Amino acid sequence: MEKIQEITKGKAKSLYTTSNQEQLVMHFSDDTSAFDGKKKEALMGKGSVNNQFNAFIMDHLEKNGVETHHIEVLNNNDSLVHKLSMFPIECVIRNRASGSICRRLGTEDGLILESPLFEFFLKDDELGDPLINDEHILSFGWATRHQIDEMKLLTYKVNTILSKLFLDSGLILVDFKVEFGVTGEKILLADEFTPDGCRLWDSETLKKMDKDRFRQGLGDVVESYHQVADRLGMNIKLD
Repeated sequence: MEKIQEITKGKAKSLYTTSNQEQLVMHFSDDTSAFDGKKKEALMGKGSVNNQFNAFIMDHLEKNGVETHHIEVLNNNDSLVHKLSMFPIECVIRNRASGSICRRLGTEDGLILESPLFEFFLKDDELGDPLINDEHILSFGWATRHQIDEMKLLTYKVNTILSKLFLDSGLILVDFKVEFGVTGEKILLADEFTPDGCRLWDSETLKKMDKDRFRQGLGDVVESYHQVADRLGMNIKLD
């Protein structure tokens, strides 16, 4: 499947049209950014590992009852996906406190929460992806009540499935964000699930194995992504 025209370009991914109007090519680049694009760098090999990492996770979720937009890997950096109408919303689940919630609520980094905490955020880099709730979503027409409930249900299901997958590999799924889109009446998990969009810590040492290594200048970002992939039994193909 060939890429025809770039239709969206994000901080680390681009979407291209194909000869099939219902399918797109999602390209993962080596570009890396943090703090709403204020810190940027190209990390060689990150796009390749993220594309293949994402495919592994999406396939695992599909096998466990979560429908996704992923169709197949085309090459090291490209995957074929279903074209969706996306919700302008990020769904976040936190199993431990880290990142923005620590700054917002003054909690300690790594605090184990009594139960998984779900949050909605509006996708808007210029506004800093503000925290929103169900009432915002309904009032502005970003989703219906049924769609809100379905996104929450699916996000919790993703958390249950992936928390076990990572824990079995010696990793803690601290938190993650996912996005959803619609095709017809069906809601599908979209975008990506990679160490760029979640926090993964070693279950014994609590070493950070995700994009916090880039945010905090810890180094070995791509190397850590590869280590996570190796623990999960992935066969990452190198460029």
